[in-house]
Amino acid sequence: MVLVFAESPRGNLKKAAFEAVTYGKKVADLLGTTCVALTLGKADNAGELGRYGASRVLNATGAALDHFDSQTYAATIAEVAKSNNASVVIVSHTSTGKSLAGRLAVRLDAGLVSGVNMLPVADGGKLRVKKSVFSGKAIAEFEISSAVKVLSLLGNAVKPESSGNPVAVETVAAAASNGRIRVREVRTQEGRVPLPEAEIVVSAGRGMKDPGNWGIVEDLAETLGATTACSRPVADSDWRPHHEHVGQTGIAIRPNLYIAIGISGAIQHLAGVNNSKVIVVINKDPEAPFFKAADYGVVGDLFEVVPRLNEAFKAFKAAN
Repeated sequence: MVLVFAESPRGNLKKAAFEAVTYGKKVADLLGTTCVALTLGKADNAGELGRYGASRVLNATGAALDHFDSQTYAATIAEVAKSNNASVVIVSHTSTGKSLAGRLAVRLDAGLVSGVNMLPVADGGKLRVKKSVFSGKAIAEFEISSAVKVLSLLGNAVKPESSGNPVAVETVAAAASNGRIRVREVRTQEGRVPLPEAEIVVSAGRGMKDPGNWGIVEDLAETLGATTACSRPVADSDWRPHHEHVGQTGIAIRPNLYIAIGISGAIQHLAGVNNSKVIVVINKDPEAPFFKAADYGVVGDLFEVVPRLNEAFKAFKAAN
């Protein structure tokens, strides 16, 4: 059996959960077994995970699971995995999944490959799985020979696929004890899709010259239904909030479309965005390093190009 932990922050299932279950179903088909989804704490509409391939949806609740604690969550997931004889455990490669994966591997005496973006290959009781390494410059293949395998799935590596129907949610008992962490307050960013889940990202850098000019970036993002981002110097200068910083020292993303406006393309920035499926660069400097990584490039003054591009998008949407 393949067990997938489906995250439900603040009781809501997110795109990452649907991606993980879709991936889990594909792995289960590969191994000739079933995919089971597990939610912890409040999870509205958890039965919807059946649409993405889960033959069963389990839910464990309790005061200890009301707020995320990696120790408590890992202990509960491991307990459910053992009681259901799971051979593969899958989590999302989010901040939550990253803090769980290592603990799960230890508790289950399992081999772990984190940040996978491809389906594994079965070889008897072994799994061979590939992942990008060295900031996407190479691909490494790992072989897991342990009885139980743990994988964490990169965001946007798999498109959620509706392949089934909702299922009834089964409540499971889990002896979750209170951890040592006490949550006093939770503050979250609301609004657009979070950067790790975004399919379209519009990002800008110091070429904007002043934070007061950011309106043209937000207007373009609004037209495209995109999430906004920025380079590190912009965040360090407090022009934009730090949760928008993408790059090696910020958030690594894999959108279908990444539009970089007024960003030179330092190697640290490229390391966090070069797994984007399509990269569009707008910069007045034809020698900007970012153009070497771009699928499409526009050499020109961003203050002229971006508004005209936005108007073209609006006209296209109105006509289609």
